[in-house]
Amino acid sequence: MTKKEIEFRDPVVERVVNKFIDRSNEGFTKYGRTLHDERSEGLKDLAGYLNDVQEELMDAVLYIQSAREDVRDWLEQIELNRIDLIAQNGNDGKHYEEEE
Repeated sequence: MTKKEIEFRDPVVERVVNKFIDRSNEGFTKYGRTLHDERSEGLKDLAGYLNDVQEELMDAVLYIQSAREDVRDWLEQIELNRIDLIAQNGNDGKHYEEEE
């Protein structure tokens, strides 16, 4: 295993790199080999990699759709809560200056 010391100037990049490392470790724990092992030992060919990519992208589209539906539901709930508040307060929730 290769060990490198890296100084990150961007904490966002550091978090992404850490996720890659975690994912690599999980894959090794699950399959007992690295992507390098798979390739160099001929355990997977180009068609296999392309199939994996296609499946992952299909999953990503499903995750995006689910997230969009969650956001839509969340926004609908906020609007319903706002309507309830308006009904309870008898106004649109804004404060108006009283006329003299």
